[in-house]
Amino acid sequence: MERDTSFVNISVLFFAKSRELAKTSRAEFTVKSVVIARNLLNQLIDRFKLNTISNNLILAHNENYIENLDAEINLHRGDEIAVIPPISGG
Repeated sequence: MERDTSFVNISVLFFAKSRELAKTSRAEFTVKSVVIARNLLNQLIDRFKLNTISNNLILAHNENYIENLDAEINLHRGDEIAVIPPISGG
């Protein structure tokens, strides 16, 4: 089966420390429409300079947490990826 290698524009939402490091709460990002979650995370870390919190990030795709970073994600134009660092509180 041939893989879809087209690209799509998605919205990336940043929260807490990731928003501070990315210097924005929202950005548009072009990515392959079929991507491994870990590869997407690495692209976002590189593009938005999130290296200092890279080991602690969680991704969500259209408000659903991505629990397996080795999973393949099928993205469509306008999808949202949220970058969520650990939230501290007490």
